[in-house]
Amino acid sequence: MQPFIYAFSEGNAKMRETLGGKGANLAEMTRLGFPVPKGFTITTHACLDYLSHLEETGEDHLKSELTEQIDKAITHLEETSHKKFSDSKNLLLVSVRSGAPESMPGMMDTILNAGLNDQNVNILAKITQDERFAYDCYRRLLQMYGNVVYEMDSQLFEDILKQEKTQAQVKFDYELDLQALKRIVEAFKELYLKELGFPFPQEVKIQLTDAIKAVFKSWNNHRAKVYRRINHISDQLGTAVNIQEMVFGNSGTTSGTGVLFTRNPATGENKLFGEYLKNAQGEDVVAGIRTPSVIEDLKTEMPEIYSQIHTLAHQLESYYHNMQDIEFTIEKEKLFFLQTRNGKRTAKAAVKIAVDMVQEGLISKEEAILQVDPEMLHQLLHPTFAPQSLREATLLSAAGLAASPGAASGEIVFTADQAKAWTEAGKKVILVRNETSPEDIEGMHAAAAILTCHGGMTSHAAVVARGMGKCCVSGCSDFSVNEKEKTLLTPQGILHEGDLISVDGSTGRVYLGQVATTPAIADESYQTLMTWAKEKSRLTVRMNAETPTDIQTGFKFEAKGIGLVRTEHMFFKPERLREIRRFILSASDEERQQALDTIRDYQAEDFEQIFKLCQNAPAVIRLLDPPLHEFLPHSDEEIQQVATDQNISTKEVRTRLHQLQEVNPMLGHRGCRLAITFPNLYDMQVEAILKGALVVKEKGLTPQVEIMIPLVGLKEELHPIRTRLELLIQNFLKQHQVTIPYIIGTMIEIPRACFISDQLAKEADFFSFGTNDLTQMTFGFSRDDAGKFINQYLEQGVLKRDPFQTLDKEGVGRLIQIACEKARPANPNLKIGVCGELGGDPDSIAFFDEIGLDYVSCSPYRVPVAQLAAAQSAIRLAQ
Repeated sequence: MQPFIYAFSEGNAKMRETLGGKGANLAEMTRLGFPVPKGFTITTHACLDYLSHLEETGEDHLKSELTEQIDKAITHLEETSHKKFSDSKNLLLVSVRSGAPESMPGMMDTILNAGLNDQNVNILAKITQDERFAYDCYRRLLQMYGNVVYEMDSQLFEDILKQEKTQAQVKFDYELDLQALKRIVEAFKELYLKELGFPFPQEVKIQLTDAIKAVFKSWNNHRAKVYRRINHISDQLGTAVNIQEMVFGNSGTTSGTGVLFTRNPATGENKLFGEYLKNAQGEDVVAGIRTPSVIEDLKTEMPEIYSQIHTLAHQLESYYHNMQDIEFTIEKEKLFFLQTRNGKRTAKAAVKIAVDMVQEGLISKEEAILQVDPEMLHQLLHPTFAPQSLREATLLSAAGLAASPGAASGEIVFTADQAKAWTEAGKKVILVRNETSPEDIEGMHAAAAILTCHGGMTSHAAVVARGMGKCCVSGCSDFSVNEKEKTLLTPQGILHEGDLISVDGSTGRVYLGQVATTPAIADESYQTLMTWAKEKSRLTVRMNAETPTDIQTGFKFEAKGIGLVRTEHMFFKPERLREIRRFILSASDEERQQALDTIRDYQAEDFEQIFKLCQNAPAVIRLLDPPLHEFLPHSDEEIQQVATDQNISTKEVRTRLHQLQEVNPMLGHRGCRLAITFPNLYDMQVEAILKGALVVKEKGLTPQVEIMIPLVGLKEELHPIRTRLELLIQNFLKQHQVTIPYIIGTMIEIPRACFISDQLAKEADFFSFGTNDLTQMTFGFSRDDAGKFINQYLEQGVLKRDPFQTLDKEGVGRLIQIACEKARPANPNLKIGVCGELGGDPDSIAFFDEIGLDYVSCSPYRVPVAQLAAAQSAIRLAQ
């Protein structure tokens, strides 16, 4: 019989794929002797088996094989805990919690206090001698169970709670007295009958069975699917279910519950960071409904418990070699650990923690590099609010908690749906909520920043925002959201949906209107980590850039040169656009050459500046690539202006536009095809490159010129173009009696080129894969139009990843691999790189490293991301 269940005492940390992260860590803590409530884990395999059977047959029940194992596990739990369900002296209640192999905080479902019913609530009251506590647990179960198992609207329960609190004139749930809780329990049970037509199940076995099925199903709820899509987590993992003996943080003033991190998850400071609530259960802290006390306060209120937490927390960090996120409960001055996992953290904290742990002797440099998600570095590299602008800005509140650093301005929205819709419409938005919930995941992902009025530093909003790298201010207590009216009440007045605010996640402050930003400055820990990364990498990282600002940015991040200069971007200044249009529209060769001569002088200045900024680093310059019609006017006003500039009639302009129009321009008259039909176009560009290089050479530098011919699919295209350009270069160098290092290569962006790469390698000094076009032509997806269907493909699982964001290894990746395998023997000195957007994607970089490419090139701000990803790849390949 396949084992679907493991007691905590039977598992270990290495069984993550089977037991999920939570189950594996509970087993490991049990093995190590930590104070963990007893329990067992139902495996991810059981989840996948259940979901598969449900999908295939529609039969919503657990297989007999699993139910038999559950019965045995419950019997064992009763024996080891010395408690039983419905026992009048030692009552057993349990929590039913999800736990996937990859951490997905708040995305799946939990049920607490399972085992309570009309009989057991009185037993619990008698055993604890606290009737109010017993009914508080029962009302929590009724609400959680109805929402999770039967998908009842949680607001129906909240409305009843709100009515009782209003009547009692209290603000918080814990202030309700026994009689109010009894009325709430009866009202909740009546809600079951009204909404469902049947009562809340009194039989404990039914409660457990249905709770287990509900947690299994939560693997496929909408928010979990969205979270997995955002974080690139496989849908095939499933979730485990952890059945654990309940301990009660809501059993009086000597009890409580909390969440702590072994280091500060926002700054990385090596100090316990956390919050707790007295007389509460765990969901109260995470939900952010009550603002908790900081963990240091526990040192005064329960010094022995604080000392125990401090010791055990650091033992866990040392054992796991990583900052830990720990959930704990105190039941009448007795401590229990309910969970530990590697904690979500900001980029600043991640880098500092990794470097500090090396310096403390806890981990190696390699472990430190692997601890930091390369994508997180964007948080460190993007702007913060400019000091001068802050001094001039209107402060709305300084009362918020700096939950996740960053700086963002945007229009206020009050719902996740609105945040998503407005972002898709091109707006920057700030999602403002009293408190967020897991259902808000899509809006949180879409928003530029998140602002909540309630909740602490370990609330849902704070934890998820840090994991996403989103700017977040939580617990802004002097704000209040009226969701019905779509207004935000601030000390300065009322703001409405669409009003502009600015949020500073590093200080917890909120400002009216838009505040200007300034570039971020990387700290010493970042510099140290990146130095280690460069030591470990095999791949070098270049940048895609042609403007001075972008080039300077890339070199600031220590790019090893330019992997792609897109020369077409140099044509769009008004005076240049006028000349390229003159070239396209002219009727005579003489006029065309005059236009090219003028453009050549402009381009020579550009290349001079590029080579000067590069110093002696290489620069790959791609010759003109786009269809000529992209340079021509479209509106009536533009056509009239061009006709005036060119001294021709609008009719002539329209005729030429019609002649150049193409049904599929991306597959049309562009790239090297232009050099076949207009050879002097590429001649002009190469002359400009040489002139720019010559000026820099005369100033004492040694420009490294790498000329790239785009869109080659035939050896018969590449050979004559290269021959012509090489003759031009040699004549220029001879004429000026100078030596300038240069190589000529091609961009591999057509599938056919991959299959004849051995032929092309004999004509080229280097290859650079243009992954945007190669992906487009391999899939037959227009990268400009794919947005109309690609999101649906991702949601429905037709595609696992967007192939324009992460390399399609099976198709496009295989083409690249074939090209390399054929080309290397034909030209052992061939240099091979990648210059499409995928050159900055960590997963794609790992593939490029594995097949032996020499370099990747990406946008300037992705250079550090690529550098860290390259180091991680090298370390993993060496393991």
